[in-house]
Formats: sequence, structure tokens, C-alpha cells
Amino acid sequence: MSEPAIVVRDLVKTFGGNRSLFGGTSHAVQAVKGVSFELQRGETLAIVGESGSGKSTIARMLVGLETPTSGVMEIEGQDAAKLRAQGSQVFGRVIQYVFQDPVASLNPRKTIDSILDVPLRLLRGHDSEKRAARKRELLDAVQMPTDTLERYPHEFSGGQAQRIAIARALAAEARILVLDEPVSALDVSVQAQVLLLLDDLKHEFGLSYLFISHDLAVVESVSDRVGVMYLGEMVEMETAQALFRAPGHDYTRELIASAPRLNRAAE
Repeated sequence: MSEPAIVVRDLVKTFGGNRSLFGGTSHAVQAVKGVSFELQRGETLAIVGESGSGKSTIARMLVGLETPTSGVMEIEGQDAAKLRAQGSQVFGRVIQYVFQDPVASLNPRKTIDSILDVPLRLLRGHDSEKRAARKRELLDAVQMPTDTLERYPHEFSGGQAQRIAIARALAAEARILVLDEPVSALDVSVQAQVLLLLDDLKHEFGLSYLFISHDLAVVESVSDRVGVMYLGEMVEMETAQALFRAPGHDYTRELIASAPRLNRAAE
């Protein structure tokens, strides 16, 4: 059996609890409480929970946007902190982050050509001819026209901007994508199109997805396995089919019961 793409063991993140300038101590909040899981290669693992459950904090720790208080994070068999210490050129070729707000994640002062150029030049080291060809390939992969390169982020809809953000992540040729609520800012019809695209790309490029979401209808449609977060703890981990058919934890049952689209689908 191949090595997991991601291994997380006893991960903890505490915010606050530091001494202030006036001698007091700020209130400590434990956002993630000893969470463990593995993401297998070629898998879509969804982590679901309400706002404040700790799911996005886990995602941010994996890509280095937050520092764990304690615990183990391994990415493709390497300690995540040591991998980051090798520099963005190494780390960015292994794992990439796709943000919730696609327009905000793209530099408004840069053309799409310039935005896609950065990972191709800095992470892959391609010459100008190779970069030009690769940009066209990436846009084709996310089903965007070539004239996209000449335009700016504000000229695109949310769905189009998310396609471009996905193309930027693919430019690094990373094997793992952390997708943090990647369709929550989009209309339902556009969500479906982007989810189908992500599924096609996963199989075409052999990707592994850590998919963060609060939307159970989305999670049910895209995931192989689902981890349920509640108050910083992973309270359940199951295959998507098993979890939605027979949830084992009270909180999971409450989540599923409160999801209107799931309820309608079951009628």
C-alpha cells in the first residue's frame, strides 16, 4: 500500500493564553483538540463542521498559514515544518491551497498571464517559451479561453475566478490540493460545474484533495471519506456512503437532519 499523502496525529492549536503588556494573560481558546487523520493518495477526504469547529484551522496549519501548538503533520512522508523550511520552491511543489473567495485570492493589479507566470517561473523554473505553452494548457484544463490571459481578476465571475485559482494551483504541479470551502461563495448551478471540474482534474492529474466544507450536500457529492468536526474535535470519520446512510455520532445526525437539500433528496 502506498504512503498516505497526509498524516496528522494529535494535532492541537490553541489561540491566546499569552501574557499581555500589562501583566495579564489573554484567554486561551483551543481551536483544534488532538485531531488525527490520514489522507490517502488519490482520495478526496472532506472535513465538515459548523463555523468555528476547527476545520479551516486544520487546513491553514497544513499549508503553513497557522503554526500548530503541538502534534504531528506529515506531507508525503516528510515532516511538514521541515518541508516548509526547505523553502516555498520545495513546499509549493507538493501542496497548494485553494481559497474560499476566488476573486480576493487573485492579485487585482496583475493580469491572469502574470498570475499564472509566478508559479511556473518560481516553482517549476520553466523558460518563457515553456511558460507560455503551459499557461494555455492550464486554461484549457480548467475550461477557460486563451484570451483570459490578457484580462484582470475583476473582469471574471466568481466561478470563472475560481477556475483561474485552480489553474494557478495546478501550475505548481502539486500533488495535494487543500480546498477550503472552494464553492461556498458561488451560485448553486456554478457550484455543480466547479465540482465536476475538480473531479475531472483529480483523475486527470492524480491529485489528492483535502476538502473543507460546511455544506453536507456538497460533501456527499464529492468525498470518498468524511471527517466530522465538533468543537475542535474529530468526532466521526467514515466513508461518505456509510456516514450519510448511518451516522454514528449524535452531532453528525443533527448536521444531516438540518441540511434541507439532503432531506429533500431522501424524500
